[in-house]
Amino acid sequence: MTRPARVRIQAADFDLSTEVAALRADDPAVGAVASFIGTVRDRNAGGPGEVQAMELEHYPGMTEKAIEAMIDAAHARFDIRAARVVHRVGPLLPRDQIVLVAVSSAHRGQAFQACEFLMDYLKTQAPFWKKEATAEGARWVDARVADDAALARWGIQAGNAAA
Repeated sequence: MTRPARVRIQAADFDLSTEVAALRADDPAVGAVASFIGTVRDRNAGGPGEVQAMELEHYPGMTEKAIEAMIDAAHARFDIRAARVVHRVGPLLPRDQIVLVAVSSAHRGQAFQACEFLMDYLKTQAPFWKKEATAEGARWVDARVADDAALARWGIQAGNAAA
């Protein structure tokens, strides 16, 4: 069986069960799967007003390559069997799924750590741009200091957020 791509950038929604089944396919050594799904919330702590919609843009080709490198880094740091990232682009509404990070391993600890590492890495290093629509108008969302700090605990300095 051909293993599916580790990284997919798409406008369409995704199904957790389908993605986890593909991640585990034909690998009897998998003893744990950890996953994270990020969703659009109706508020952004960084700005005023209720978020009515969000639009995500990316740089095709560059984005996939950057995420592939993140997965390679996770494989180098943790004893994992496989990892996959599905990230949506285009217009999204509150409660819509944005991103899935899923990791398989023989043991839960490595799966949890690698999943968290990948999400921290993804938040700061993947070339995505996010614009939120509110009653006050549209605004581009800046990098957050908290996201840089989350990545720094893995020994990686991002420096994306303005101080």
